[in-house]
Amino acid sequence: MRIKSLSALKRRPPEEVVLAHLPQKVFMTSYARDKAFKISQLVREIHGRSFEWYGFTLAEAAHPELIVDVGLPPNDQNRIEYTALAAQPIAAFQTSLPPDRLINGWIHSHGVLKYAHFSETDRKNHLTVLDFVTSRAKRVLSKREVIIGDLSLLAENQYTPQRLQEGSVTLVTDRPVTAARLLESVYGGFSYAIVIGDSGWHVQEVHYKKTAVLSKETSVDFQEAELVVHDTPPLFADADARALEQIVRDAINPAARAENIERM
Repeated sequence: MRIKSLSALKRRPPEEVVLAHLPQKVFMTSYARDKAFKISQLVREIHGRSFEWYGFTLAEAAHPELIVDVGLPPNDQNRIEYTALAAQPIAAFQTSLPPDRLINGWIHSHGVLKYAHFSETDRKNHLTVLDFVTSRAKRVLSKREVIIGDLSLLAENQYTPQRLQEGSVTLVTDRPVTAARLLESVYGGFSYAIVIGDSGWHVQEVHYKKTAVLSKETSVDFQEAELVVHDTPPLFADADARALEQIVRDAINPAARAENIERM
């Protein structure tokens, strides 16, 4: 057989039917934004200097794309120039939340550092948060065709052991079928990542994880994203700031510990 071009040897791309979309921007209420910057202010006032801190962005379970609050867990690895995350504290904090609240990302401060972007340590933290969030809040994003070049189609009770040896994959149906396609579900989810500075700057990304249910193909990706602020009630008030002061005192620990944490 003579092949006219190498393109004739290429396998056709699998068909994919998109069923849902993940957010391309970071959506946040003004309450959550103001609370995040207030935490940084309180850290300076209480501890006399700026330290990195981290918290979790929180959403209502019914609307996971919108950050409505910032949760501040006990920070036991605060430093002037970096912070680190582990899976266990994330799970513990999620357990402490009401059933209608979930973690949809993380937020942290670079304090007074002139480092207005994510560090290499932050990249590792992104993966930790993404794995946790997507394990709890994933959805079917699409149905994707599984291309099987030598699919064997057999009817129940109408085949011999010899026929069963045909093909790399065999589909047995209750009646004869002459053609079939196999579609697998592709599950996926997202998590937000936000870094802020004491001077008021902020940078944010959306991270994605997708996994195909049959082939087990997994992809991880991210993109820089615009921050869209929703000025909806409630607003961050003086009473909220007073209550937050004690939370910051209890949660932020700038003691010099965890010497083996990787620096930026």
